[in-house]
Amino acid sequence: MTDQPAITVDGHTIPLLGFGTWMLEPEDARRMVAEALRIGYRHIDTAWIYKNEAAVGDGIRDAIAAGHVKREDIWLTTKIWVAHFHRADLLKQAKESAEALGFTPDLLLLHWPKTEPAFEETLEALNEALDQGFTRSIGLSNFPSAEWERAQSLSKAKLVTNQVEYHPYLKLTKLLAAAKALGSSVTAWSPLAQGNVATDPTLIEIGEKHGKSAGQVTLRWLIQQGVIAIPRTTKVSRAAESFAIFDFELTPEEMDRIHALARPDGRLGDWLDKAFRWDEEWA
Repeated sequence: MTDQPAITVDGHTIPLLGFGTWMLEPEDARRMVAEALRIGYRHIDTAWIYKNEAAVGDGIRDAIAAGHVKREDIWLTTKIWVAHFHRADLLKQAKESAEALGFTPDLLLLHWPKTEPAFEETLEALNEALDQGFTRSIGLSNFPSAEWERAQSLSKAKLVTNQVEYHPYLKLTKLLAAAKALGSSVTAWSPLAQGNVATDPTLIEIGEKHGKSAGQVTLRWLIQQGVIAIPRTTKVSRAAESFAIFDFELTPEEMDRIHALARPDGRLGDWLDKAFRWDEEWA
């Protein structure tokens, strides 16, 4: 698919750097997806709840028409919203998402864990969406380790990633260990901590040694862990900056310094159902 750094899970090759579209209005989503593909991104992430799937598809078609990319070179992810976890609803949304995109997504995720319906019904339906050709692979988003392990035990197909919040201010030791044990991967949303990394003295200092910004250092830190990162922006210049991270490498000491920035109150987005708990990393 691409000669960029990638991770292979269950035979699927996923570029480690992607472009996210959370909170992008349709006009911006179309424009930025096309620009991201022109810049060189080969991994695009969206979701039904973002209300921009059709625009993302248009952006991909714009980039294809301009000769910047071929469809087979793109990894495209979307997500099933929590209101659609019953079998009939899930299959209906999977079909509608593929139609809105105008492409079969490479990956279809469950957006957040829910207690109802039962995991058994939802995982069976997600596998059925795969079997019916509405996606090429399946996975999860925002599942703590215990729920991830349970979901995989109920899934016939490999759950190829778990997309969660991850940046230097969060510690995900247990989740990363779960990914390794399950033969899966972690995808980081909000990898730049909603822009907070830009003013971090440690990240700035490390960046100065490499001629890079704090954001570039952060994205490099993620992909050197084998974590997929999906930054998003409405600025072409920022997207280009985020893509320019393949020409340097952080030292083990620099990696450790960045890991040390994690703190108990580092989570920025917490919409987890109260029936579940995030992995406790600070006990």
